Amino acid sequence: MRRPVGALLAFTAILAAGVVGLAVGRSSAPLPGWLSAVLPAAAKPSSAQPAATGPIVYYRDPDGAPDYSMTPKKTPSGKEYSAVRASEDVSFEEHAPEAMTAKGGERGRIKFYRNPMGLPDTSPTPKKDSMGMDYLPVYEGEQDDDSSVKVSAGKLQKAGVQTEVAERRSLNTMVRAPATVQQDERRVSVVSLRFEGFIDTVDNVTTGTHVRKGQPLMRIYGPNLSSAAAEYLSALNARPEAGISGQALKGARRRLENLGAPDGFIADIERTREVPVYLNWPAPQDGEVVERTAVNGMRAAPGDVLFRIVDHDVVWVMVDVAERDLALIELGQTATVRLRAYPNRPFTGKVTVIYPHLKPETRTARIRIELPNPDDVLRPDMYADVEIATGTETPVVTVSSSAVIDSGERQLVLLDKGEGRFEPRAVKIGRRGGGLVEVKEGLAENDKVVSSANFLIDAESNLKAALKGLDTGEKPQ
Repeated sequence: MRRPVGALLAFTAILAAGVVGLAVGRSSAPLPGWLSAVLPAAAKPSSAQPAATGPIVYYRDPDGAPDYSMTPKKTPSGKEYSAVRASEDVSFEEHAPEAMTAKGGERGRIKFYRNPMGLPDTSPTPKKDSMGMDYLPVYEGEQDDDSSVKVSAGKLQKAGVQTEVAERRSLNTMVRAPATVQQDERRVSVVSLRFEGFIDTVDNVTTGTHVRKGQPLMRIYGPNLSSAAAEYLSALNARPEAGISGQALKGARRRLENLGAPDGFIADIERTREVPVYLNWPAPQDGEVVERTAVNGMRAAPGDVLFRIVDHDVVWVMVDVAERDLALIELGQTATVRLRAYPNRPFTGKVTVIYPHLKPETRTARIRIELPNPDDVLRPDMYADVEIATGTETPVVTVSSSAVIDSGERQLVLLDKGEGRFEPRAVKIGRRGGGLVEVKEGLAENDKVVSSANFLIDAESNLKAALKGLDTGEKPQ
């Protein structure tokens, strides 16, 4: 008689459970092959976990939540936090099963073991320090010079150490400074008399009027000028037999010139053979009248300023550069000027003069930039912002500014020598700009340096040097 299939399966399951109980509870021998194939994986014996060792590092949430504590603690429900010992803590340190060289081959034999904290203590056999940390092996052929420091890959990852390659770049620093627009001193003229005169009338010329060279400004009368003109006319009309020599004629003309008589006035005397009563005084140059003191009927003494005329076709931009930026400024550098009245209209000029004195009140140096002003939009006393492009187009070795550790007395970088080894390297820096710094000495192109978290490696290097000095009795440099 055939038994039901269900009953047979149930019997088999009960028999298997019994055998598993016997195998797991009373014997460490492996299960038979036919039973291992039938039983689920959960029924197989698991390997025993090693007991946790070392001091308690921290405490973690018993329910697996991402919450940790450095001291014993309880959850809101009253559960005790689980203690995590040193052997249970997650480590980022490298524990390679076999020590390999950079070329992929096996390292030599272990020479000794060194203290993991960099203390001057070594051991010929494996050892732990007072905190339970294993001493680190040092292999034959492994570089261990005094000028470098080695950091494990785990520490580099934790500290966020980043490196970069020194490259040749064109380093241009932009110097920004405030400025004002000023008139060109060489394009200013004043109108005054060299003799006592009387102004009969002033032409329709006022402050702000644009005049051209030779344009009449006023009509004047001068007794001394009329006397000199009469003497010159007499010399012109005299016949040779009257005994008037050429030197006398030249002397009479020179007297008129010394009084400042315009060439047109002398030419009129020679042409008409008459002495004019009044003289139309001309403008000495093109420009705008910025000052007028002459009025109708006034008496003018020698040297009185009657008109002041300025040509604004070229103006000066006077820049106040900070003392720290003065070394970057050179003659001929290109400058961009942006007037606050016309912020979207830049003007380009050249540095023409670096003034020899600084302003003691502001500790700034004055720089002159000359700009053409054909449409007269650049007006004196306007405010402007200036950008001066310093530096040259010649590429220089540069690194990021963050790669340089500047102590004030010296500057250094950390050279990445591979395999977690770094060497402090003293450098001589130059110009800065755009987050970069020029390295004049100490680095070559394509050298790899640390650009982030370098202060941590520098601190470890200084600690190594200090401990070595204590070990040898020498003072660290």
